[in-house]
Amino acid sequence: MSVKGGGGMSAATHRVQPGARRGAFGTLAEAVRAAADGDEIRIAPGDYQERLLIDRRLSLVAEEGAGSVRIRSIAPGLAALELAGSVRLAGITVLGADRARPLVLVTGGTAELQECDLAGGRLEVVGSASLRMERSVVREAALAGVHADTSGTVRLADVLVEGVEGTGIVLAGTATAGLTDTTVRGVTGSGVRVRGSVTAEIRHCEIPAAGRNGLLVEERAAVVLESCRVTDSVAEGVRVLGSSPRAGDEAAGGVRITGGEVRGAGAAGILAAGPGDVLVDECAVQDCAGAGVAVEGTARMELVDCRISGSGASGLVVRGSAKVFVSDTTVRGAAGNGILVADHAELRISASTVRDSAFSAVHVTGEATADLTAVRVEGTPEHGIGVFERGRLSLADGWVAGCGLSGLHLDGHAEATVGGLTVRRGRNGVTAQSLGQVRIADARLSEIERAGLTCGADASPEFTDCRVTGAGTAGVVIAEKGTPRLRDCTVSGTEGSGIVVARGADPTVVGTTVKHTGKNGLFVGEGGQGTYEDCVLSDTAYPAVHVGGGARPVLRDLLVQDTGEDVSLDEGADPTVRNCRSQRVRAAAWPAPGAAEAAPAGTPSPAVAGAKGATAPAAAADGRPADPEVPEEDLDDLLAELGRLVGLDRVKQDVASLVKLMQMVRRREEAGLAAPPLSRHLVFAGNPGTGKTTVARLYGRILAAVGLLARGHLVEADRSSLVGEYVGHTGPKTQRVFEEAAGGVLFIDEAYSLTPAAGSNDFGHEAIATLVKLMEDQRDSVVVIVAGYPDEMEHFIDSNPGLASRFSRTLLFEDYVTPELVSIVEHHAEQHQYRLTPPAHEALTAYFDAMPRGDRFGNGRSARQTFQTMTERQAYRVAEMPAPEEADLITLRPQDLPDWA
Repeated sequence: MSVKGGGGMSAATHRVQPGARRGAFGTLAEAVRAAADGDEIRIAPGDYQERLLIDRRLSLVAEEGAGSVRIRSIAPGLAALELAGSVRLAGITVLGADRARPLVLVTGGTAELQECDLAGGRLEVVGSASLRMERSVVREAALAGVHADTSGTVRLADVLVEGVEGTGIVLAGTATAGLTDTTVRGVTGSGVRVRGSVTAEIRHCEIPAAGRNGLLVEERAAVVLESCRVTDSVAEGVRVLGSSPRAGDEAAGGVRITGGEVRGAGAAGILAAGPGDVLVDECAVQDCAGAGVAVEGTARMELVDCRISGSGASGLVVRGSAKVFVSDTTVRGAAGNGILVADHAELRISASTVRDSAFSAVHVTGEATADLTAVRVEGTPEHGIGVFERGRLSLADGWVAGCGLSGLHLDGHAEATVGGLTVRRGRNGVTAQSLGQVRIADARLSEIERAGLTCGADASPEFTDCRVTGAGTAGVVIAEKGTPRLRDCTVSGTEGSGIVVARGADPTVVGTTVKHTGKNGLFVGEGGQGTYEDCVLSDTAYPAVHVGGGARPVLRDLLVQDTGEDVSLDEGADPTVRNCRSQRVRAAAWPAPGAAEAAPAGTPSPAVAGAKGATAPAAAADGRPADPEVPEEDLDDLLAELGRLVGLDRVKQDVASLVKLMQMVRRREEAGLAAPPLSRHLVFAGNPGTGKTTVARLYGRILAAVGLLARGHLVEADRSSLVGEYVGHTGPKTQRVFEEAAGGVLFIDEAYSLTPAAGSNDFGHEAIATLVKLMEDQRDSVVVIVAGYPDEMEHFIDSNPGLASRFSRTLLFEDYVTPELVSIVEHHAEQHQYRLTPPAHEALTAYFDAMPRGDRFGNGRSARQTFQTMTERQAYRVAEMPAPEEADLITLRPQDLPDWA
């Protein structure tokens, strides 16, 4: 029988049937010899023990469907089929007698197998041959189930490879391969091995329980593993020993793992150990006996939107000279570190979470570098973030909670630059005992069991704009011979002393506030030193300042207020005191503000910290020193200062309108007329870094200039300042903060944190109720401003009818746009005697245009941090110049901008 083939050629159909009935061939070999190019051979059911060489374009089809035709090898070690042409097999079962030898050998052309079953040997493709296989099975082979070392194409769809004493599928040479909906199981070696210069796409496949690796990639292969499940491998789930580098387009080269799951590996879930690039995107790596993801050698990896959980070792390990970039990823439940970075490796991670690790959540050691941005760490019995040896850390907008040791620990000669860190519920807040350069700014430490900030022996960290609230022992501890610098910091609510200085320590503390301490505000122990300048100490249970024997601190321009005693000295203490003042102090050795300078206090006092029988001071009595005279400020000057702030056009208009309204109210009062009903309390709604605190401070001074507030000072508070820990504690705490703000502005940041979750026994409601009452009782003496995210503030105001009636006006602080962020950087540059070149200005604009504007965007803080990084990079760059000129010292160039991943 003949039919028309393509191109008008006649194609014949030949029939094979055992017994050689009329019109049929008795053997397959006879039919093949008789068939012309393009013919089809239809095979009747039965067993055929033959060895076929097919070098033409033929189709062999089982007449009654899959499984009805069985071709058996004629002798062990010989392939049953050798295909050198374009051959199509449909519904054929091929059975071999030697599992370690090829059963079907493809040496040329294209072999197409549909609904075939190959058992007892491997399917091998060599030379330039190609293979297409679908809805088929390869089983009971040794060394490999499918072995393709070719320059042709290999396509497997809906294929099962099982029962292999070796590797399930090997792809080698320069093949272009595609595996879809394929399963490799019951193999003693790796599930799939890709090597050479192969380009492979593996999609929607399953590789369970491989005897070694689920997927092994070597040499210069390029692999896409998409929406696959690699489970219960004896070794690594995915092991990459080498890959082709990606050039430009991420899909052009390297290894790309996207979607899917790697679970239950006996070693690492994913290991990249050789040169090349690996991208892991939206992948779950779970319950592996080793690391979840390990990157070693010179490998480069990018992890995006992944979930690494239940690792038997560390969740993510980066070693050698590897470089890893991580974003939007969660590492959880690691039996080791959450993230371990060692040797000379580099890690950059953003918008990610590390929680519930058995060891330190993030551990950096050796000479490794870690750059963390908007990283959340929670739940570890050790350190939240630990940096050791000569490790280097850059941290911005970090959040650490629930640590058994320190939230941030720096040791050895580690270096760290921190801009924005919150630590809650840890044994210690920040422990800086590294001898390397450490700069920590904008740290917020609360609910700390022991010390908030600790400077180790011989260490010299810099702490700027840090706030310690509610430390269980001291707010700041400075060990022997420590020489830290603290500037513009706040310590409050400590059970022990605010700042404790050990023997031989020589800190510099400037512009720092210490208040509400269970012992001294400042305790300089025996032999301690240091310079303490422009600091405020208030509401201390013991003397605000205690100087131990042999200690020689310099105390300059200190203000002590609202406490029982300002200073106590042990025998042999020798402080240098310059222009220190006390107000509302029951037993004051220092003069009140405005009084003549007194001689330095030098008489030992019995009320020293921890002295037996010492008692906390009583509340200030009537007749205490009056508040210092507040210098009058010009309203026009204050409004001009407001106008110079970058951006905030709507806020400026709202404040200007309020000023006019306040002036009218003042004039009516001076004229003896009744003032209209007016609430001066405000809601400041906006994201972090939009200038809310700055405007609140100016608003108080403006109200003082108008004459509606006595002092106009700003008192900052948050939940920890207002909410107590037991029944009856919250009301007095809230009232004390309110009284501190008398005559000025009480600014409550993140005010919505006062609203507890439904059904909880939180005391936040009591703080709100107390605030509402005090705002009514003292409505003429205190202005309250509550601030926070817009949506949360709306819910906060709605949580209590009293709040809604007292906060009738909301000022919206909009995010800064790129030109405003650039202007902020330029303003800081001008203040610090730097200048930006025109190309640097253009690059800075592009940098801010590319900056994500999500929930963690820092607005003005991001601009300030960018400027700080630029100055640091400029310093490194200029330091390498043999003879820099003055212009080099002040010029910021495009290369000084932070790297952007």
